[in-house]
Amino acid sequence: MRVFWAKGYSGAGLADLQRAMGIGRKSLYDTFGNKRRLFEACLQRYTDTVVLAITEVLARPGPPLDNIRESLEYIHRANGKRVSNGCLLGVSMAQFRTDQPEISEILRNHLHVLEAAFEAQFRRARELDQISDDSSPRDLARAMVATVQGLTLIRRVNDAPAMSRGILRGAFAMLDGLKVR
Repeated sequence: MRVFWAKGYSGAGLADLQRAMGIGRKSLYDTFGNKRRLFEACLQRYTDTVVLAITEVLARPGPPLDNIRESLEYIHRANGKRVSNGCLLGVSMAQFRTDQPEISEILRNHLHVLEAAFEAQFRRARELDQISDDSSPRDLARAMVATVQGLTLIRRVNDAPAMSRGILRGAFAMLDGLKVR
């Protein structure tokens, strides 16, 4: 997973993958069939670990908008290292197009997991009268997914902490603006 995460699908050579996994070419093909199937397994592992950790923060008991803030802080901390690979889903989306329907569908499905977790929190916030009834939980969730992608991908090329902290402050200001007063 780390090779695809750091180099992207196109940049990940079979030799890189074999070396990282400590296996030979035959074992790689016997186990996964081809590079594409290995990539799909890595995307699933990413969702089962990294995305799941974010959704667990979102699902904690407590005020939903606080959970969303905490999830953004968690993502910021996780990507706060000097060298960050960003988000595997985002890195992959940058390499594949919608005219590649199979991989596009896989990426959309993985992103939907994150979107659904944010949407559930915005729905709770609306039910608790924390945000206006006019607010669309789905639209807000999609905005959060886009914010998360931006926050994580910018760290791939900009190691200045001020940039990611500024994105975080902007996201918090947007959340504060949603609150019913």
